[in-house]
Amino acid sequence: MDDGRDGRVVVVTGGTRGVGAGIARAFAATGARVLACARRPPEQALDGVEFASLDLRDPAAVRAFFAALPRLDVLVNNAGGTPYRLLTDADAERHARVIELNLLTPLTASLAAHEQLRRTRGCVVMVGSVSGGRPSPGSAAYGAAKAGLANLAASMAVEWAPEVRVNTLVVGMVRTEASASHYGGPDGVAAVSRTVPLGRLATPADVAGAAVFLASGAAAYISGASLLVHGGGERPAFLDATGAGTAHHSEGDTR
Repeated sequence: MDDGRDGRVVVVTGGTRGVGAGIARAFAATGARVLACARRPPEQALDGVEFASLDLRDPAAVRAFFAALPRLDVLVNNAGGTPYRLLTDADAERHARVIELNLLTPLTASLAAHEQLRRTRGCVVMVGSVSGGRPSPGSAAYGAAKAGLANLAASMAVEWAPEVRVNTLVVGMVRTEASASHYGGPDGVAAVSRTVPLGRLATPADVAGAAVFLASGAAAYISGASLLVHGGGERPAFLDATGAGTAHHSEGDTR
């Protein structure tokens, strides 16, 4: 694959707001034709990005959408998310819908896109989450789905090589239009930001830059990988609990 200024076609699921919109804009800036798929159009049109109405939970519609494309070079499986919900606050069917959105719809889209991607020697970028690699109280079904997504991507990378590359972005906390309400206003956002080693939440552009990289020729030998986009992760709680976080170093066993 090349650097993106040759008429590549890029599909970004859930590409109308937040991280997805950032990814769509970044690919459009490379000169690619970008289609953002979602059930509803964006509140404001995204420059250089086409909107395509698509219910990703309808496999027949997904297959028809990809079959109608003239070509496809990059599929970014970004659609997903979950409300805060403790396991015992909902029935299994409701949790299953979270897993469907975050795991089964990327599988559905990837399978529908496979033949197109194989012909162009294209790639799939999964948008995963740090929730898939740690306990996720309040979003357990989401975390389980994201853990499955990373494994799915790694297996897909082996099965579809060498024609199609598949990688995962493991994304941490991102500052979007919904951040203030999610974290309790500006003070909450500031407090959460202080838990990140780099001192801030990611922006959609941070995630977008990583997605563009994984789809570029610079990443031509990268497949089956999980790229951490989380600002260094989370400070271990024991550092703040013991005050050790203020020291430059300590002696003794730190395992």
